[in-house]
Amino acid sequence: MKRIANISETKAIIDKYGFSFQKRFGQNFLIDSNIIDKIIQGADLTKEDVVLEIGPGIGSLTQAMAEASKKVIAVEIDKKLIPVLEDTLSDYDNVRIINEDILKLDIMKLISEEGADHIKVVANLPYYITTPIIMNLLEKRLPISSITVMIQREVAERMDAVPGTKAYGALSLATTYYAQTELVTMVKPDCFIPKPNVGSAVIKLTRRNTPSVSVIDEATLFKIIKGGFAQRRKTLINSLTNSQPQFEKQQVIHALEVLNLDIRIRGEALNLNQYAELTNLLIKDQR
Repeated sequence: MKRIANISETKAIIDKYGFSFQKRFGQNFLIDSNIIDKIIQGADLTKEDVVLEIGPGIGSLTQAMAEASKKVIAVEIDKKLIPVLEDTLSDYDNVRIINEDILKLDIMKLISEEGADHIKVVANLPYYITTPIIMNLLEKRLPISSITVMIQREVAERMDAVPGTKAYGALSLATTYYAQTELVTMVKPDCFIPKPNVGSAVIKLTRRNTPSVSVIDEATLFKIIKGGFAQRRKTLINSLTNSQPQFEKQQVIHALEVLNLDIRIRGEALNLNQYAELTNLLIKDQR
């Protein structure tokens, strides 16, 4: 099958179907086969893998994944792209196309229907909804072994950031809690049609069998993390006494002293282990 991941083939398909890009769906089609090869390699696909693709577009990445894996389930929200996909992927009998919103889809049911023990997620994600999609996949504890996705470069750097860096934030900690991160490659805007206004990156999240830290209450951990980064110029004490859940100043001071942390410390200076320990101490102190 002739690859369509190039500017001439992509334009020909767009013209053939009179397709108009929908800004609300964040559509940017890949036209660089080298980047597609890097995504496939980064995802480490084998003939035993069932792959969930989110937002296949016209099927440029889907083609390559169909050749590298056992089965591809391509979930596309734009109904106008369904006939395009049925055409471009007609030579592949191991591709299932679903016209649905990934955030509303019962993925567990889908995995069960395919008889798979686990799946891999590989996608060129719409940038406007990247974080909700990834966190939805991680938080539901689905049998997903890895998530390899093209996303906005800035978001990828935030996911892969460490304490003390500008990119480090609540998203860095949430990602670390559920997965190990690896930046696969950076991608220039001219690898897409239309060209996005920002740089892109491919990141791989390898799902942990268990979260990287142990906490009494997961929801409270993430609320404390969110509070810690709400106002970066404030000390952690001030942040947590003005956030939800709200803690007494003396509670936070006592917890920081137990952890041998400076009471003037800011939220962005703590790593995930320290946030977990802080969370456990504050919960115990409220009981």
